[in-house]
Amino acid sequence: MRNRLLLFLLLALAVSAQTVPGARGGLVVSQERLASEAGAQVLREGGSAVDAAVATAFALAVVHPAAGNLGGGGFLLSRPPAGGPSFVDFRETAPSSAGPRMWLKDGAYDEERHHRSLASVGVPGTVAGLHEAWKREGRLPWGRLLRPAIRLARDGFRLSENQAASLAEQLPEFRKHGPTLAQFSRQGAPLRAGDRLVQRELAGTLARVAKDWTDFYRGETARLLVREMKAHGGLIRSADLRAYRPVERQVLRGSYRGVEVLAAPPPSSGGQVLIEALNILEGYDLKAAGAGSPAAVHLAAEALRRAFADRARFLGDPAFNPDLPLDRLLSKAHGAELRATIRPDRASGSAPDRFTWPRDRPDTTHLSVIDARGGAVSLTYTLEDSYGLKRIVPGAGFLLNNELGDFNAAPGLTDATGLIGTPPNLAGPGKRPLSSMCPVILVRDGAVLLVSGSPGGRSIPSTVLNTVLNVVDFGLAARAAVDAPRFHHQWLPDRLQVEAGLPAATKEALRAMGHDLHEVKQQGCAQVILVRGGRAEGAADTKRWADSGAVAE
Repeated sequence: MRNRLLLFLLLALAVSAQTVPGARGGLVVSQERLASEAGAQVLREGGSAVDAAVATAFALAVVHPAAGNLGGGGFLLSRPPAGGPSFVDFRETAPSSAGPRMWLKDGAYDEERHHRSLASVGVPGTVAGLHEAWKREGRLPWGRLLRPAIRLARDGFRLSENQAASLAEQLPEFRKHGPTLAQFSRQGAPLRAGDRLVQRELAGTLARVAKDWTDFYRGETARLLVREMKAHGGLIRSADLRAYRPVERQVLRGSYRGVEVLAAPPPSSGGQVLIEALNILEGYDLKAAGAGSPAAVHLAAEALRRAFADRARFLGDPAFNPDLPLDRLLSKAHGAELRATIRPDRASGSAPDRFTWPRDRPDTTHLSVIDARGGAVSLTYTLEDSYGLKRIVPGAGFLLNNELGDFNAAPGLTDATGLIGTPPNLAGPGKRPLSSMCPVILVRDGAVLLVSGSPGGRSIPSTVLNTVLNVVDFGLAARAAVDAPRFHHQWLPDRLQVEAGLPAATKEALRAMGHDLHEVKQQGCAQVILVRGGRAEGAADTKRWADSGAVAE
């Protein structure tokens, strides 16, 4: 009886912590509560929002291996208490031997090589990117920020039902690689909820990185990674690791109903899609239409349709696409032009003469942070597929990405099955594949209003748009903004994805307007901080990922 009471109290505490209303200090919201706690403790010790984000991200590499990572990449958007916002691009890059025809075998497209071989692994950027952000805005020692991750990997942590189920689902894939199976199973048997997951090799890598971050690119960790590549047909070599650099890029800026929008620039497409869609929607009275109404969903879907069409035509790594017309795409005038093509009562349809998108890869993760001084960070990073390539580096304990699968298949290889061959996003040495990640910070009257982001593959900008509209247009609190049913349109395939929770009357009306509805159980996993009246509300998306956690300073 005593044990049952203790378990009840612990569960009550965990559930109540997922929404943190009215916090006067800092907040950390991520997909795993243990990682959020690591970041919150950094804030308690006087660390900056970037410090907390770095500690949370490294902890996620241990407790959320499906997407938290050392072997992947992503984007970190920061708005410090003083000075302008910054954006660190630590997206993976293609090795020096990569080329636009690398996914062809005897002239035919080889999907296995493109998505499930060591040739699909990009040069990881996470360690370099987190260090670059810390170097610019960190307050606490670098080694201190990795301490929670080292402890969680070395000593282990008890698996939740959610975590155990996630690992069990991947067990057939893990069986293809002995070291991965050994790390994430009990001698081949699935781990259960309550089992302790210990990752000693990962702890050793984290300890080396804590002492000297360059170990990942020039030291023992780099040696282990290159050894694995050479032994099994991977393309990354020592020179590729030594050459990797994160890039500080100019933050995309937009505005929506008097609120400043700070968002991710290319090679992320998230900021372009979000700002372009908002520019279109600014001409409508969505508040009068009402949240979840047929009119509001229809108009937002049509805005997304057009923003995604521009994404397909123009976006890629800006270093390889110097003529990218970004200023025009993000202009209010372009938004007005696109708005004029929308019928308020009818789905417009997508031009059938281009291409269908390949399948989405939803397993990314996002974290949001705000500190007591008003600094904010929105960070999204990924391994591409869930658990990336499902393959760890022996001796180093971290999972490899399969991020080069985000490059287009081959030049001119565009067909109805979903292959894409348009030039802006073809593979090449040192090139960064196009991404849909969409970390965003909204600012009103000089202060942070909203920090948002989500995993979800190509649906990420739509999920973030949903949270923005829920706050700015419909005045929802953080919890309601996160829990509200979501929708997504990506131009092609020409269908409107909706969560099952969208009202039946709305779905019926959308079908009557001509939308082809595709119903899904859930979309994304938003981690949101909303500031109202000087107080921060943190809402973790427990509705879609049970272990998500919001932890106050």
